[in-house]
Amino acid sequence: MAAQGRKVNWFAIWVSVGVVVALVVVAALVITLNNASKATPTATGSQTPTASNINSDTGAILVGTGSQTMDTYIDFMCPICNQFEQVYGSQIKSLVDDGTITLRVHPISILDRSSQGTQYSTRAASAAYCVAIAKPDAVLPFIKEMYAQQPAEGSTGLTDSQILDIAKAAGATGIDDCVNSGRYMSYVTAMTEKTPVQPGLSTISTPTIAINGTTIANSTLPQDLSTLFTRSSTPSPTATP
Repeated sequence: MAAQGRKVNWFAIWVSVGVVVALVVVAALVITLNNASKATPTATGSQTPTASNINSDTGAILVGTGSQTMDTYIDFMCPICNQFEQVYGSQIKSLVDDGTITLRVHPISILDRSSQGTQYSTRAASAAYCVAIAKPDAVLPFIKEMYAQQPAEGSTGLTDSQILDIAKAAGATGIDDCVNSGRYMSYVTAMTEKTPVQPGLSTISTPTIAINGTTIANSTLPQDLSTLFTRSSTPSPTATP
C-alpha cells in the first residue's frame, strides 16, 4: 500500500509542465510584440507634404523644369528599381539638367511585407518627401544613394538613423523629426493606391514609367531614353491612354 501511495501522478506533472510552457510562450509573445512595436514606427497622421516642388494631388516630387515629363513610380526596397537607377539614373539626370524634362518622382510602397514588419518601403518613401521639402536639389542624390545602400528583400531595411545619414550626405539636414515620426507614411499609402498599371500587367508594380503622361511597358524602354522624347508626340503602340 505504501508503494501505491508513492505512485507518481504523471497527469499532475504534465499539467504543471503544460502550465509552465504556456507561461513561457506568453512571456515570449509579449517580448516579441514589445520589440515589434519599438521597431515599427507609427505614422503621425495623414499629413500631406506641401511645397512648390510637390504635386500633393498625385504625390509627384518635381525635379527640373522641362516642358516634357517623365514619371517614375519607385519603391526603395525594389531590386528592379535599383537596376533601373543603375541603368538610367545618369541619363535621367542629364535630361533634367539640359531642360528636356521635368522628372516626377512618385515614392510608393508595395514591399512593406518584405521588411520584417518595419515598414521600410513606406518609411523610406516618407523620408523622400522630407528631403524634397527641406532641400529640393538633394532629391536625386538621395535616391541614388538610397539604392546604392539598398537593403536586401526580407531584411529589416535601413533604420531611420541610416536614412537620415544618407539624406544629410545628399545635403538635406534638419529633417530628423520628419523622418523619425514617419510624417508622411499615411500619405504614401494613399498615393500608392493611385499608381497606374503597366500595359500587360494586372496590378501595380515598380518601377512604373510614364512618358508625357502615358504609361509604358518597361520592356519597351530603349537604351537611350532621349529617343522617347524626340518622338513623344507619337506614343508607343504599347502605351495606354
